Amino acid sequence: MRVTPDITLDDGEIEERFVRASGPGGQNVNKVSTAVELRFDARRSPSLPAEVSIRLQKLAGSRLTDDGVIVIRADRFRTQERNREDARGRLADLIREATMVPKPRIKTRPTRASKERRLEGKKARGTTKRMRQARPDRD
Repeated sequence: MRVTPDITLDDGEIEERFVRASGPGGQNVNKVSTAVELRFDARRSPSLPAEVSIRLQKLAGSRLTDDGVIVIRADRFRTQERNREDARGRLADLIREATMVPKPRIKTRPTRASKERRLEGKKARGTTKRMRQARPDRD
């Protein structure tokens, strides 16, 4: 399965199981296993560069098992073939997203003028609140 020009997954790396699905299908839903449970070992895949594998595992979130296997369940459609394509497409999208190197964050500090503006605003707000207080000596 071609994911990017540089990354191609071997079909042996992807394990698919067909299970019963919930949702649309009428009586058919109780008889036919149309949902796909796709499993891909992101930690041990020889097709992925190490840095892509690490980013992929972070992106997978709750879909990642303790063993580093990504589990994608697809039961959106009524046929096995469409659910299979959907699961593979979602895996490919996830891997494509992991290939993008995040831009490093550059730390910035607030300027002196912005600090002063913030403090002036706080003082003005405090003054407004102080003026609203009922004081016995003013009555």
